[in-house]
Amino acid sequence: MIVALGVDHAGASLRDDVLAALLDGGHDLLDVGEREDYPDIALDVCRAIVDGACERGVLICGSGAGVGVAASKVPGIRAQAVCDSYTAHQAVEHDGVNVLCLGARVIGPALARELVAAFLAAGVEGAPRHIRRRAKVDAIERYGLDAELGRVG
Repeated sequence: MIVALGVDHAGASLRDDVLAALLDGGHDLLDVGEREDYPDIALDVCRAIVDGACERGVLICGSGAGVGVAASKVPGIRAQAVCDSYTAHQAVEHDGVNVLCLGARVIGPALARELVAAFLAAGVEGAPRHIRRRAKVDAIERYGLDAELGRVG
């Protein structure tokens, strides 16, 4: 799998560990670099996914929250800040998350490697309840507060 990696200034301390986890997992890397402001790097990673250059992305800032908020504003992106391995895989399986957001000031290198491995090993599940729920999220993305979720699924 081709994975885009981007970090802001506060995420730089985890960069090498996450890079190693990606390469150790046999994934190809699309390195979008480091930017000072988290919205800039989030947009770079999201653009690579939406344009089809890669399937998933990993973003790192200080908390994981800033890059997650910025990335989630891009249509077609489902980003989540994650601090445990269960959520790292479950967010992909159930929710279709395609961008893992990590906080360099929140987790250490060993946990970062574990989270990246769990995120990239997971596949989106096709159970009807998950498909229905993802369709409702898509409707919210498309229509915002005007979404009529009772008509979905």
